[in-house]
Amino acid sequence: MRHGQSIWNHEHRIQGQLDPPLSDEGRRQAGHLGRRLAGRPFVGLYSSDLKRAAETSRVVGQAIGIEPTPMAELREIYLGEWEGLLTEELAVRFPEAWASWTEEPNWDLVPGGEGSAAFEERVTGVLDSLFARHHEGDVLVVTHGGVIQIALHHVVGRPGRGIFPFRIQNASLTVIEQRNGGLVVSGVNDIGHLDEGSGGLEIG
Repeated sequence: MRHGQSIWNHEHRIQGQLDPPLSDEGRRQAGHLGRRLAGRPFVGLYSSDLKRAAETSRVVGQAIGIEPTPMAELREIYLGEWEGLLTEELAVRFPEAWASWTEEPNWDLVPGGEGSAAFEERVTGVLDSLFARHHEGDVLVVTHGGVIQIALHHVVGRPGRGIFPFRIQNASLTVIEQRNGGLVVSGVNDIGHLDEGSGGLEIG
């Protein structure tokens, strides 16, 4: 699941691995997530250690009766010199990189960022470790939009360089199943538990 709305999501500010907390709306969304999942049996709950995910996971964890395990490997991609900026500021300060991004998003365009290969290796590595740790039962992972994008790209067998064919909204649920040694996507961006969806292009 993606974390609830942060104060920077609300401002359309680039987050990456910077650490703003949930907004009031994000806490409300986390409560809806918890109520939807309450009463269902889960064998594990893991979360990015960034505030917006950790706060979401604590609310959900209280609802399902599991203490979340923080994992730095589940953090959003590190976005170097873009972190903390508004998208309109990117167009002014990094005109060439931003123009290329708007034409075809690619993590490797971000000055000083983590880059596509390292991000993909980190995300696929932690997902493989969680699947290896839990052979049976349902596991919840509270993380970020970019991480979920990489996970989905991994399942469908294409590189996740920054091209976004999936919409991943705040507090949405995405389901990946392990079947017969393979992975299957069985749900993407489920926000049926929310009163209304949150819109806008966001990174983090």
